Amino acid sequence: MPLPKRLARFNRRVTNRVLGPLAVRTPWFGLVGHRGRRSGQLHWTPVNVFAIPEGYVIALTYGRVSQWPKNVLAAGSLELRTYRGSLRLGGTRLVRDPNLTLVPLPVRLVLRALKVDEFVFAWP
Repeated sequence: MPLPKRLARFNRRVTNRVLGPLAVRTPWFGLVGHRGRRSGQLHWTPVNVFAIPEGYVIALTYGRVSQWPKNVLAAGSLELRTYRGSLRLGGTRLVRDPNLTLVPLPVRLVLRALKVDEFVFAWP
């Protein structure tokens, strides 16, 4: 079970505003740019992101019911900012990885403890 919604609300209002600027300077973190499905407003969400040969995977630590994955999957694209730079990824889809082979070993341990096995896969 992903992290509780109550924690997500707190993080969105408090933690994301403080840690968001640091996300683009830290490996395994980044910012996802996405437009609201109804509002059309651009939002930037701090995420756990991992480069793989085919593109990037972004952990759904709050599950697929969060707004940012819904926005990204509906749009089919996203903007990504990491310590490596900024890029636009033109394809997205939801993937399950029960064995967590898409992420580095230290991260597997944390995601396994949180019971997170869903990701947004994004590619150029």
